[in-house]
Amino acid sequence: MSIAIPRIFLALLLLMFITKNSVNGQLEEWCIADEQTPDNELQVALDWACGKGGADCSKIQKDKVCYYPNTVKDHASYAFNNYFQKYKKKGGSCFFNNAAMITQVDPSYNSCHYEYMP
Repeated sequence: MSIAIPRIFLALLLLMFITKNSVNGQLEEWCIADEQTPDNELQVALDWACGKGGADCSKIQKDKVCYYPNTVKDHASYAFNNYFQKYKKKGGSCFFNNAAMITQVDPSYNSCHYEYMP
């Protein structure tokens, strides 16, 4: 009986996590830069996302809410997610030449909100 209680508790915690990060039974997903991708490759993908890709990169401009931390990885993560949320239902992906990855953990921080669209 002492083993059953921790298992039940663990199952409840897992269930709470899954339902917290889901909308209408679907897991919430954000697109972020892969930390293993070199900065020069992230920069190319960031430039595309903010340019031809059509992502709204206004919040990662100097003196804006998501400018800091001022790193290629952080700016790319914001831009990748903005693109992904905007275009995922129109065939857009979170690939960016293998520079990005899906996460189910909301990457928002402080006043910088990473958009999620079901």
